[in-house]
Amino acid sequence: MAEIIQRDGTWAFDGSTVRITPGLHRSVPLFRQTYGEIGVPLEAISGVTHEPDRRRGRLRLRLREGADPLLQATGGRLPDAADPYRLTVDLDRTGVAEYVVEEIRRALLLDQVPKDPTRAYLLPGPPVPVSVRSSDGTVSFDGGQVRIDWADTSDRVKRATGSRVIGVGDLVQVEWLPNTGHEEGFLRFVTHEGAFSKLPPEKDPYALDLWGSARRDLLTALVATAVVARLPHPSVRTVPPPAERRPFAVSAHPPRADHHDVLLRRLRELGELYRDGVLTEEEFTRTKAAVLRGF
Repeated sequence: MAEIIQRDGTWAFDGSTVRITPGLHRSVPLFRQTYGEIGVPLEAISGVTHEPDRRRGRLRLRLREGADPLLQATGGRLPDAADPYRLTVDLDRTGVAEYVVEEIRRALLLDQVPKDPTRAYLLPGPPVPVSVRSSDGTVSFDGGQVRIDWADTSDRVKRATGSRVIGVGDLVQVEWLPNTGHEEGFLRFVTHEGAFSKLPPEKDPYALDLWGSARRDLLTALVATAVVARLPHPSVRTVPPPAERRPFAVSAHPPRADHHDVLLRRLRELGELYRDGVLTEEEFTRTKAAVLRGF
């Protein structure tokens, strides 16, 4: 067993798995503490390095492309401090860090682990159900459906469309960009119907506009990762061309009267926003379609 324990967290390697446990110190980002312990199988690793510095060093684990739904969902855009595959190392533990690196490298060599992209996820991602409250609303995922409930501070267009419920089978991909505190981010769920037409995140009823607490909004990557882990692997996933897009589903049962009243009210609200100049014609058409699909 090769193990290094730091305030930032713990790495333990038993010959087949690198077990990464985040530290409990307040300096450890909320995202890493919430994501929790990660078991990285040896076959998911492409390399490991120790980067010494004058004050503190850093261990860095590199994963094979396509092995981890977290890296797939975030596209390598996690802030350095929130990256679970980095560990800050005190200078007096440099020898231990280098020993851990050598043990992992030796195992990679002995097992002849390839460095090429994987054709399936080798890590499971976060467990479900998972729910995160962000600046724009609350997004939840139960393993089969994504639900978005808007906050009172959300754009009027989104509140007019009402809560969104999206089945995994209706999704093409998930797009995530972090809120850095200097620039806004977003979490967008791209459906078959909306793959080729996008509203800006602040008006898109299938996107959360991340403009509030960067620390809290970063947790939306948990939901993004959980959903990505249950979509087809990127090695086999393709976005269908417009001619192959699925038609809108037609229900065999008429909507209930209360649903009909809600639908009419929301369509009236959208019409008022369009007449007042809040929505362009394209935005109005796109958002109306989203409302109709929701019913």
